[in-house]
Amino acid sequence: MDVNEFRARGKEMIDFIADYYENLDNVSPGSKVQPGYLYKLMPHEAPEDPESFEQIKSDIETKIMPGITHWQSGNFFGWYPSNNSFPSMLGDMASFMFNTVGFSWICSPAATELETVVMDWLGKLIGLDKRFMSIKEDGTEGEGGGVIQGTASEAHMVAMIAAKEMKLDYLKMRGESDENIRTSGHKLVAYFSDQTHSSGQKACNVIGCQARNIESDKHYRLTKESLQAAIKQDIEAGLLPFFVCATFGTTNTAAIDDIPGIADVTEAENLWLHVDAAYAGAALACPEFRPLACGIERADSFNFNPHKWMLTNFDCSALWVADAKYLVQSLSIHREYLPRVKGSTEFVKDYRDWQLPLGRRFRALKLWFVMRMYGASGIRAHIREHVKQAKWLEQQLVADGRFEIMAPVKFGLVVFRIKPGVFDASADDIDDIVNNANAELVKCINNDGRVFLVGTKLRGIDVLRPAIGSSHGTFENTTQLFKVIQDCSEMVIAQFS
Repeated sequence: MDVNEFRARGKEMIDFIADYYENLDNVSPGSKVQPGYLYKLMPHEAPEDPESFEQIKSDIETKIMPGITHWQSGNFFGWYPSNNSFPSMLGDMASFMFNTVGFSWICSPAATELETVVMDWLGKLIGLDKRFMSIKEDGTEGEGGGVIQGTASEAHMVAMIAAKEMKLDYLKMRGESDENIRTSGHKLVAYFSDQTHSSGQKACNVIGCQARNIESDKHYRLTKESLQAAIKQDIEAGLLPFFVCATFGTTNTAAIDDIPGIADVTEAENLWLHVDAAYAGAALACPEFRPLACGIERADSFNFNPHKWMLTNFDCSALWVADAKYLVQSLSIHREYLPRVKGSTEFVKDYRDWQLPLGRRFRALKLWFVMRMYGASGIRAHIREHVKQAKWLEQQLVADGRFEIMAPVKFGLVVFRIKPGVFDASADDIDDIVNNANAELVKCINNDGRVFLVGTKLRGIDVLRPAIGSSHGTFENTTQLFKVIQDCSEMVIAQFS
């Protein structure tokens, strides 16, 4: 393919993408294929000779498209949103054009410096404390800063590695022998609630430390008192607490942990506090939501995903640290083939020392495009519209009379179930009936095909959790969601009554 054919095919592909988005609401958002479907349709070896663009495009339509779950559909309400936007796509196209491997400043100064700039922009947009900014108000370099990771799972792991480094430094300063420090890894304990994202456990598995999952309170929050008790117990057992994750917007219910209380404990015990705001952090662009995040200014690291609810396509996970010392100290490895800038290194960041991989894409471009082409006002309007729709759905479910809301609706997530009173309350197995009915309601809705959502369990209780947040969704999509819920509920209630 030469540049002239690329120009023509590129325009065709843009039209193909535009047509896809224009017709997306007319396609069932959930895939109906069975496991192994694609293996049966594909050759079992790569082609020996080149194939045409037309052949490949045809295969996308006939073979790939049936196996796609349409996350960008306005009728997709599963998990949490995976936002995309046309400005973001354009930014990624520019990134693909350069195809830099920006592991250090010298690889492409603009790639590094734009990331530094837009991460400060983003931090200020969501109201982060100045401790997390790369550039201080006087124009000099700060101790902290932001970096774009691939996912919140990577951010979680990177923060935990920095926390481990901080703990080992503390042991060294306390006079522990090198041998004791070297063999202390199995004694290290990280703390989570039973509602924390699974990435916390995975990070512990990789690092080789212990994970302590603490039971959340009746509002599904990690509290100061439960954390204090767990840490006290572990210290008495000779273990070494080093890391705590507080969540701002949990996966199950969008609950917010007791961040101020947790910060009291981490400061008293000299532990690293990481705040995981992967989903709900985007809401902090709107000042009215910031009181909910009281205490995040005391964290050592903070993370949220613009690729969830801030119009930026996957992958783009924003991580900030208040002091990059332990992050760089733990992840920096020198090789002669990785030269560093000589002389003054002010404003020179080698982001390879802020992440697990060496190479990295120019992800700052798409974020830059989004923040410029939407502006802060456009981003806030995007968030507020989804919260408004979620509040409307909550009101409709309550007014219907057959449903109960299982967690406060703060953002775009609505957690509900068919309430027990709808069924024969005299039945001995009423709890099983209600759970089975709500599990069946999820299946019924997804089999209907007009919308897609997922359910979950809250301490053994089956619930539904539609998440409103599609970049391409409208109020009409949410009204259709409610209509489908009503239609399917009528059938399920009749089945289980």
